[in-house]
Amino acid sequence: MPATTPSAPPRLLRDQHSGFLIFLIARVFAVGATQIQAVVVAWQVYDLTRNPMALAFVGLAQFIPMLLLLLPAGELIDRLPRKKVLATSWALGSVCSALLLWLSGHGNAGVAGIYAVLVLYGATRAFSGPALQSLLPQLVPMALLPKAIATNSVVMRCSAIVAPMLGGFLYAAGGAVWTYGVCMLAFAVGTALLLRVKVLYAAPKIVTEPGAPRDSIWQRFGAGIRFIFGRPMVLGTISLDLFAVLLGGVVALLPIYAHEVLHTGPEGLGLLRSAMAIGEVCAGLYLSSRPFGTQVGRRMMLAVAVFGIANLVFSLSHWLWLSCLALAIAGAADMVSVYVRGSLLQFATPDNMRGRVNAVNMLFIGSSNELGEFRAGTSAALLGAVPAAVAGGLCSLLVVGLWTRLFPSLWRVNRFEDAQYTSAGK
Repeated sequence: MPATTPSAPPRLLRDQHSGFLIFLIARVFAVGATQIQAVVVAWQVYDLTRNPMALAFVGLAQFIPMLLLLLPAGELIDRLPRKKVLATSWALGSVCSALLLWLSGHGNAGVAGIYAVLVLYGATRAFSGPALQSLLPQLVPMALLPKAIATNSVVMRCSAIVAPMLGGFLYAAGGAVWTYGVCMLAFAVGTALLLRVKVLYAAPKIVTEPGAPRDSIWQRFGAGIRFIFGRPMVLGTISLDLFAVLLGGVVALLPIYAHEVLHTGPEGLGLLRSAMAIGEVCAGLYLSSRPFGTQVGRRMMLAVAVFGIANLVFSLSHWLWLSCLALAIAGAADMVSVYVRGSLLQFATPDNMRGRVNAVNMLFIGSSNELGEFRAGTSAALLGAVPAAVAGGLCSLLVVGLWTRLFPSLWRVNRFEDAQYTSAGK
């Protein structure tokens, strides 16, 4: 593997790392399609039903296939070229957008047809999420990995600012059919660009001697699970996001707030979804210019606490500007948490196990997002949108308090390098 000189970081997007630049552009298209589609699906489902439980099933429909496919996803990503797995997932995402376009044009399948497509889309995300996380360390040397993670996060958040607003305006101007067509095209372009990415730093595959016994898929997956539970820093890092967002996320409630609390239309919903991304970009730009390298565990915990407080402010707001500001602060806090979590996981995991570890991490992220949407929608149906959002913010703060006690090593970790994987270290 080529040595990295101190002057290498500014050359991250040039020369031998040009594959990383193409990767970023491809991700912009795929993330843009995902964000636009999320806005349109949420607004369309709630517009058709005016029922919070309908939004709950939007998240559940995507989570169930992710849960069921966790085992084969992690296994395939560790055994097959990760770029091909990711490209296949994005291509199927384009197919899902085409199906949603067809359903919207015909209109006779109703919400049930949308849920069926979301099940297929959730299956693609079971593979795309861990494949994407596992591919990034193969595009740049480890010395540049934290910078690559930060750069990747900032670019993706910039896309997440524009895409939801674009989705809201496209839906308001041309309806669901036109908007899903844009998503279908964006997924296809992202797939085509990804196929051009050069993988320069892939670890050599482990070759099994002829006649030697081979571990079963269950044994290999079990090794990944044992690795996670055997390293409290890894377990604490990925489970913190699971419970903080699962119990405290408010994204699923945004269509209800836009309709019933803030009295705005799809454009307002797009602004609300973009507000969090704006905060994430601001924090990412700050981290790019003034990165911190000490007290990383403590900063991550405090960031999650700020996330919970900001969500509390949002839950009680009746003004669009204040709601957007609160979501922007929540997004900034989430960016700090994502930056730390991503770097810690990549340093703490050996390359030949990243597929399985990131598959479990993706399940946790999916649980916090999609299953969190189900939790939020169910709570809103039972308690009302505002009480459900308030309870969620309080739960996020409770999670932070518990995790500082359950995972003291995570709270005390000082530098990213402290998490560096060694065969002997925990």
